[in-house]
Amino acid sequence: MWRAGRVLTVAERSTVRFCSSNPLKPSNSSSSFPRPQAEKQRRKREREKAILSSQHNRCWSLLVFLKLKEMLFIPFADTSLPFPSSYSPDYVESSWYQWWEKEGYFSPEQHEKLTHAVDRTFSLCIPPPNVTGTLHLGHALTVAVEDALVRWRRMQGCRVLWVPGCDHAGIATQSVVERRLLREQGKQRQDFTREEFLQEVWRWKNEKGEEIYHQLRRLGASLDWQRACFTMDPAFSRAVTEAFVRLCDSGLVYRSEALINWSCALQSAISDIEVDSKELSGQTMLSVPGYEHKVEFGTMVTFAYPVEDYNGEVAVSTTRPETMLGDVAVAVHPDDPRYQAVHGKQCRHPFTNRLMPIITDPMVDMQLGTGAVKVTPAHDHTDFLLSQRHSLPRITVIGEDGTMNSHCGQWLEGVKRFDARQRVVDALTERKLFRGKKDHSMALPICSRSGDIIEPLLKKQWFVRCGKMAKKAIQVSLTSEQIFHLNTSKSEVCNVIDWCISRQLWWGHQIPAYQVELPDSPAKQEEWVWGRSEEEARQRAAVKYGVKPEAISLTQDPDVLDTWFSSGLFPFAMLGWPQQTADLQHFYPNSILETGSDLIFFWVARMVMLGVELTDQLPFKQVLFHSLVRDKHGRKMSKSLGNVIDPLDVIHGISLERLQEKVKEGNLDPREQAVAMEAQKKDFPKGIPQCGTDALRFALCSHKMQGEDISLSISQVLSCRHFCNKMWQTLRFTLGALGDGTLHPLSSMDRWICSRLYSTVVQCEQNFEAYELHTVTSALYSFWVHSLCDVYLVRNVHTLQQQCGNRARQVACSVLYHCVSTSLTLLSPFMPFITEELWQRLQPFRPQTAPAAASLSLQPYPTSSQLAHWHFPEEERDFLLVQEVIRVARSLRAQCGITKEKPAMWVECSPSQAQIFLHFGPAISTLSRVSCFHLSCLQEGDTPLPIPATPPPKGCLVGVVDHICKLHLHVQGVMNIDKQITQLSQRRHKLIPKLEELLSKVQSPDYLTKVPAQIREQVDSKVSTAQELKNIEDQLKVLQQTQTAE
Repeated sequence: MWRAGRVLTVAERSTVRFCSSNPLKPSNSSSSFPRPQAEKQRRKREREKAILSSQHNRCWSLLVFLKLKEMLFIPFADTSLPFPSSYSPDYVESSWYQWWEKEGYFSPEQHEKLTHAVDRTFSLCIPPPNVTGTLHLGHALTVAVEDALVRWRRMQGCRVLWVPGCDHAGIATQSVVERRLLREQGKQRQDFTREEFLQEVWRWKNEKGEEIYHQLRRLGASLDWQRACFTMDPAFSRAVTEAFVRLCDSGLVYRSEALINWSCALQSAISDIEVDSKELSGQTMLSVPGYEHKVEFGTMVTFAYPVEDYNGEVAVSTTRPETMLGDVAVAVHPDDPRYQAVHGKQCRHPFTNRLMPIITDPMVDMQLGTGAVKVTPAHDHTDFLLSQRHSLPRITVIGEDGTMNSHCGQWLEGVKRFDARQRVVDALTERKLFRGKKDHSMALPICSRSGDIIEPLLKKQWFVRCGKMAKKAIQVSLTSEQIFHLNTSKSEVCNVIDWCISRQLWWGHQIPAYQVELPDSPAKQEEWVWGRSEEEARQRAAVKYGVKPEAISLTQDPDVLDTWFSSGLFPFAMLGWPQQTADLQHFYPNSILETGSDLIFFWVARMVMLGVELTDQLPFKQVLFHSLVRDKHGRKMSKSLGNVIDPLDVIHGISLERLQEKVKEGNLDPREQAVAMEAQKKDFPKGIPQCGTDALRFALCSHKMQGEDISLSISQVLSCRHFCNKMWQTLRFTLGALGDGTLHPLSSMDRWICSRLYSTVVQCEQNFEAYELHTVTSALYSFWVHSLCDVYLVRNVHTLQQQCGNRARQVACSVLYHCVSTSLTLLSPFMPFITEELWQRLQPFRPQTAPAAASLSLQPYPTSSQLAHWHFPEEERDFLLVQEVIRVARSLRAQCGITKEKPAMWVECSPSQAQIFLHFGPAISTLSRVSCFHLSCLQEGDTPLPIPATPPPKGCLVGVVDHICKLHLHVQGVMNIDKQITQLSQRRHKLIPKLEELLSKVQSPDYLTKVPAQIREQVDSKVSTAQELKNIEDQLKVLQQTQTAE
C-alpha cells in the first residue's frame, strides 16, 4: 500500500523515496515564517546541483538520500518502493508526521469518520513549555507518556483533543530579549518606551517562538495544531483579565504590603519555583552579578547589643550583618535561662541610636548561635512573622537595586549590600562590639534566571487569598471522582499560602487594576479599582466614590501578572473560556492532567483552585504525576550543572565536541563548567549515537512513572533502537514469507504463539487503564523478542522459507501476519513512526475480509474480546516447562563450549511431562539445537507409559530441570573433550591470581573506611570474576566426568 504523493524521478528511470525532516507548514499557518532570500537561492542551487549530478549515478545509496532529503520537501512516502535492508531512524521518521498532520488525523473532528467510533471524549493539555526554551528529557518524558495515552484513546475510537501551547514566560523571555538588545544594539530596556520594548519582544517571539513546536513535532506528538494556544494570544489575554476581575470582585485578590522574593538583578519579584536553594557547608566564595570579586557566604557573625540601663549585653548571631541597620528588636526564647534577667528590657542600636525591645517568643531556636536573634522584619520571612505577632515596626534598609538606602545613614547609603557587609563588621569592630565569625552551614536562595542572591523585600503587591479557595477546592474534590496517581493527599495538594501575583516586568499580562486619583483625595492614600477595560474601571470608580466619571484620573498598575497565574487558567482558557464555546462544552473538564511531580504546588494546586473558583468544576477528572528524569548518576538534570540532555541530540546523535560546545555556550561558573565537561567525556566519550524518536519514546515509557526518579542512560535508549532494528528485520523476513492464507492455527506452536498474543493484549488492556505504561512496554517487548522472534520464528524458519505452498506453510504465514500486524498496532502509541512504516508495508498482504484504516494511528486498538478465540491457556502453561528444558539444554551446551554441533539428548521425565514434550517435540529439537531427543519415562503406578522407555547412554552431561525431569546430553563424538579441558584450565590459571588480589583488597580491615565509594564500586564489579571462575570449575567437573566415563 502506498499513499498518493510526489515521487522524484531522475533520468526517467531512477526512483528514490524522499522525505522532509521539516514539519509540514501550510502557507496560512501561524507557524510558517519566510526564509531569507539568500537562503532560498542557496537551497535552490544545491537542489539543481544534486539533480544534475544524479544523471551520472542512477543507483543512489541511502546515505545520498539522507543528504538530499533535507533539500527537497516531499511530504509523502511511497511504501511500494524496495524495503531497505537496514533500519534507519532518518529514513523512517522523516515524513510520516507531515502526512498525519496534513490529513487531520490529530483533530477531534476525525472522530466522525472512524468506523469504530465510540461516544466517549478524552481531552488534555500539554503542560505549556516556556516559549524561550528548548525541550529537555523531562519534556520528552511528558510528551512520550501523554502521546501514548492520546494515541491509545484515539485508536479506541474516542473523540480525542490534545491541545498544544506555549507559556509566554515573563521573566525568562524579557531577560533573553534584554540580553539580545544589549548585545546587538548596546541598549538597555530603559532606553525604550514600554510599547517599543514589547514590539521587540513580539519580533523575537515570531522569529524564535516556533522552535519548540518543531521539537514537539519531531517527538511525534499527535497534537491538534489548529488549536495551538499561546498565553499572550488575544483570546487568552481576555480570559486572564476576566479571571483577575472576577477574583477581585469576590475578594479573593487583594493588595497588601508583605515580604516577597526580590531579584535585584531583574528588578522584579519572582515566584518560589524560580528560586534555587544552594546548600553551603561552610565558608564559600561565590560570584554574584554586579560584583567584580567573589562574595563570602556560609559564615555566621556574632556581635553584641548593649542593654539599656543594665550592666550587660546581648550577643546575637547572623549570616547577614548588613541588615542589622534594619533591626527593630532582639528575640530570645522565654525558657532560655541565659536571658531571664533581660526580659522586657531594651537594647541601644550602635549606629542609629534606636532603642529596641528584647522580646520573648517560642519560635527562637535556643541552640542556634547565641540563642538570641536580631529581628529584621523587612528582610527576613521569620522576622516578618515575629513583627506581626509583636506589633513591631518594619524598616527597609536595602533598595530594589540592591544598594543600602537612606535609613542606613550617609556612611552606607548607595553602597551595594554585600560591600556594606564588611563595612558593618569593621564598624562593629571599631566600637568593640564584634564577637567573632565562624563557618555555618546554610541554604542560600538564588534566582534561577539571573544567578543573583534573592533579597526578601517588603513591598505592596497583589495577592491571591488561597486559604478560602483551597478549602472550596478540597470540598469539591472530596465529592468528586478525581484520582491523584501519586502518594499525596488532596488536602496536601491544595495546602498553599497566599500567593503574590505581581511582577515588575513589561512582558506579560499587565494587571487590569487602576490607581484612582480623586479631586480631593489625600496624596498618600492608595485607592484602587479594576475592570475588563479602562472605561469599565472608570465606571466602577464613579459608582464606588460617588463622583462623575470625567472627574476621575486612572493610572494602570505598570506591573504584570505572575506567569503561573495565566498558566493556572490553561485547562479552560485554552477551550475559549469565559465564552461558552463548543470546545468548552465538549472537552471540559479535561479527562486527565499528566505532569511532573515537581509541579504539584506551583501549577497543579493553582489550577485546581482557579478551576473550581471560576468554573465551579475541577479542571480535570484525573491527575497523573510522573517522576523526575535524572542523569545516569542520579543527579537532577539542571542547566546549572551542565548535565541537561537535549532529546533531539539523542534522536539525531551528536559528537562529544558539539556537546562540549553547548556547555561553553551556557553561563556556568568556570569550575562547574570544567566538572560538566569532564563528566561528558566519561559519559559520552564518543558522543551520543543516533537513536531515533521511537527508541527514545519507548525507553522513557519503559520506566515506572510513580515512585523513584528516572535515571536514564543513553545505553537504555540504544537498546530500544536495537529493538527497532529487530522489528525491522522481522518485517523483512515476514514480507519475504507471506502469501495468501487464513488463520486457523494447526500446530502446537501456532496455538501457543496465538495464545501468547492474546495474553499480551490482556496485559496491554489492563495496564493502559491503570497507567502502568512500563508494564505495557515490557509485555510488548517480551512478546516480540522472546516469543515471536526467539521462539516462533526460530522454530518455523525452515517452514516459512519453503517455496512450495503446503498447508503448514500457509498456516504459519497466516499466523505470522496476524502476530506481526497486531503487535505493530499494540506498539503504535509508543513507537508511531516505525510501526506506521512497517504496517503500511504489510497492507498488501492484508486478508481481503479485514477492513483497514488509511493510517495505523486510526486503526482500532486490539482488544482481548476480539482475540478470545486465540486463547489456549493449556498451551501457554505447558510451554513454560518446554522453555525450561530448552534453557537447561542450552546451558549444558555452553558449559562444554559446544557451538555448531548438535548432540543427541535424552529427557528423563514423568509420563505427564512426556505428553507435553511429545506435543512440542519439533520445537524442543530446534530450539535446544539437538539432533534428536529421546524420552525416558519414569513409571507412575499402573499408568501406562506413552512410549517405550529409552535409557540414556553413559558419559552424558546431566542437567536438572525440576525434581523429576533431567536432561542427558550425549557429547561424545561431537567435541574434543581433551582440548576443551586444556583451554578451560588455562583460563582458570589466569583468573585465580586476579581474584586473589581483588579479595585481598576487599578483605582488608580499612577497606570500607578508607577506600572511596566509587572505587569500591569498581572493585566490587570486578569481583564478578569469582562467578566466571565458578562456571569454569563446573564445566571442568562435567568434562572430566565424561572423560572418565569414556
